[in-house]
This record gives sequence, structure tokens and C-alpha cells, in this order.
Amino acid sequence: LLLGAAGGGKSLLLRRLRQLSAEEPAELGEPPATLPTVGTNLTDLRLPRRVTVRELGGCMGPIWPSYYGECSALLFVVDASNPTQVSSSCIQLLSVLSAAPLASVPILVLFNKIDLPCYMSLVEMKSLFRMQDIVSCATQPITMLETSARNGTGLADVLQWLRTTLKDPC
Repeated sequence: LLLGAAGGGKSLLLRRLRQLSAEEPAELGEPPATLPTVGTNLTDLRLPRRVTVRELGGCMGPIWPSYYGECSALLFVVDASNPTQVSSSCIQLLSVLSAAPLASVPILVLFNKIDLPCYMSLVEMKSLFRMQDIVSCATQPITMLETSARNGTGLADVLQWLRTTLKDPC
């Protein structure tokens, strides 16, 4: 499940992950135009098993809980270049973390848009979100990464996290 506030870069992130996960990944090049999406299925990631990533935009926050039951991993995208959105993103993240169906679901928090000159560093974002407190109180494992869906920074790490997190049990 891919969640986050509106304008955080979820759609572009999915498109870039699709490009990177192709059998012969091409140069990322210029980012494609994206439209806000209601829900997108991505089923061609080259992972140990077939994976569907469902994207739910920020405007769909009230219906997020209806998708929690089918979730085996969650990616939460935060726009690191938008300081006015930090508090609402933090509240949304806390809401997600407190949902009973997600109590043991691994969470990857992505601080996106680090390619922009005004982005907040990982240290700043961790401080503003009080991530140390959140991680210590959360029941689920939480990982944090900085990404840029525009230029591809950190996306290989996202794919690696998905591969590791969703690996088939032996």
C-alpha cells in the first residue's frame, strides 16, 4: 500500500519503480507527466513473488482504512520540500501506525523530493516528526529513506526494501 499527502510524489514514484524494476532498466530520463490518481495497481515489479502496489492519494485519506486488511507492507510518502505539510503528514502517519490491521505490517517512510533546493534533510525530518519516539512506540518495524522520484535517488533502496520485506518465507 502506498500512502501519503497529496502532492508528495506517489504517482511518479510508482512510475519510476516500474522503470527500475524492468528486466532491462532504461535510463530514467525526464519524468513523465503524472495526474493525481485514485488508485493504481503495479504488478510488474521483479520481486520474489508477484506484488501489487495500490496507491491512494492524500485526498482519499478517509478511505485508507478500508485497504489495510490486504496490506503486507506499507510505503508512506512525505514531501520533504513542503514544510507546511509536515504536521498533517505526521498526523496521517500516526493514524496509520495506530490502525489495528497494520500492527505488524512493515512500514517504509519515504522523505521524497530531496532533489529540490529547499528540501529538509533526513535529520530535520526525523526531528520534526519525532521519529525516534514514533519508532520506539510503534509495534511495526519502521524504515526511513530519502528519495527523489524525479531523478531516481534512493529508488534502488526502495526496491531492495520491498525485495527484503516481501521475500517468500522458506
